[in-house]
Amino acid sequence: MTAVLEIRDVAKRFGATTALDGVDLTLRAGEVHALIGENGAGKSTLMNILAGAVRPDRGAMQVDGRPYAPGGPGDARRRGIALIHQELCLCPHLSAAENMLLGLEPARGGWVDRGAARRRALALLVHFGRPTLHPDDRVADLPLAAQQVVEICRALAADARILLMDEPTSSLQREDVDRLFALIRQLATRGIAIIYISHFLEEVREIAAHYTILRDGRSVDGGSIADTSNDQLIAHMVGRATLTPWPPLRSGEGERHEGHVILAVHDVAAPPVLKQASFELRRGEVLGIAGLMGSGRSELVRALFGLEPRAAGRIVLRGQQVAVRGACPARRLAQGFGYLSENRGREGLALHLSVADNLTATRFSACSPGWGWLDLDRQRAAAQQWIDALHVRAASPAQPVRALSGGNQQKVAIGRLLHQDADVLLLDEPTRGIDAGSRAQIYEAIARSAAQGKAVLLVSSYLPELFGLCDRLAVMSRGRLSPARPIEQWTPETVLATAIGEPVS
Repeated sequence: MTAVLEIRDVAKRFGATTALDGVDLTLRAGEVHALIGENGAGKSTLMNILAGAVRPDRGAMQVDGRPYAPGGPGDARRRGIALIHQELCLCPHLSAAENMLLGLEPARGGWVDRGAARRRALALLVHFGRPTLHPDDRVADLPLAAQQVVEICRALAADARILLMDEPTSSLQREDVDRLFALIRQLATRGIAIIYISHFLEEVREIAAHYTILRDGRSVDGGSIADTSNDQLIAHMVGRATLTPWPPLRSGEGERHEGHVILAVHDVAAPPVLKQASFELRRGEVLGIAGLMGSGRSELVRALFGLEPRAAGRIVLRGQQVAVRGACPARRLAQGFGYLSENRGREGLALHLSVADNLTATRFSACSPGWGWLDLDRQRAAAQQWIDALHVRAASPAQPVRALSGGNQQKVAIGRLLHQDADVLLLDEPTRGIDAGSRAQIYEAIARSAAQGKAVLLVSSYLPELFGLCDRLAVMSRGRLSPARPIEQWTPETVLATAIGEPVS
């Protein structure tokens, strides 16, 4: 196969931080090439350089044998390179069709031909297998998975010859992942080359033929994915002996002891999505919530944290009934709840503030001598403690969170809950976009919290995560929560059958 892209010794620094320090990569026509590495290894920086958003400090790139040094994203697109971002770059106030064809609008007589634009968008959606997503739908009103589909269709609309996919499945359910993979294979047969970033090695094996591993900004290994084991891949990623995904964590191993019921939820609903959910959560346990995207899982944890204004039902905390209707996050924080949103960019973090401010935001009192003053030295020390404990790659506690990689931002969001010292942790997709090594560290932090007597409610789309961490599991299906059962009584097959509404014996 002909090389369509060649990268040699590319490097990039941001101030004192070295993001890339010598990357080599060759991409051939019709190839799906996996780019693998821990959070902060430089994968997104390399993608931004290829997409024209960042200029390298040194190195050379060639496209179709000719020098490639894009002057900006528009120039990169004209050369046939399109980037699908992990953190979606959409205009929320515009429609799906307007986002897909932004800068590529069909025109007639100098005016945008809205009919032609709508037809082009609909053809892209049908091609992807999502004809029910209407081109006129406003992006802000779409669920996260549908927004991801719009982002992918936007890249396809540009007729790119090289597609850069940065965690494209992070918000997709398995059905949509299968559609995406079928489309990727179809594109590859047409000669389109794809660089594919994913933290899920099983996903990489399913879709990619070759790989390159980045570690600390350098390309350290590459080759045929079929000839390399997962242990070898992980060893190259982390630069040390292979990691097991996580140690034995459940209370059955003797490390956790479930206590009394701290939270009892009776018939909580948040129309129109969440219809009915009841469960009990004990101290020292991790209760998992599985289910398909849009089934009501996120609405449940949002209702518990006071983020669903139409929520109804009954919640009993430490034996005392607490208000459901009219509740607010500030009250829930005071009552001992901690919440991690699935959308860290929009709700989970204050991106313009420092790492220290984000880590301590829900418990400034621990860094205050009183009288409303904040002791900055105490705050920095507290932040550094969590930076070290969670292995956050940050230059200092004063660094803005927006300057961190997505995975390190997620660690900061987790650290905020640990610093808060909440009794009840509501975790919505806590390891989305996290590499294998970082995921193991977050699993250990969750298990430690349970061992200390915290109660954890864990919403996840990743079944190995649920089976590795949870003591009990319930499944959400069409807005209704199944009874919680010990994890040993579930299998992946029964979880899926319950999620799609089939009866389970």
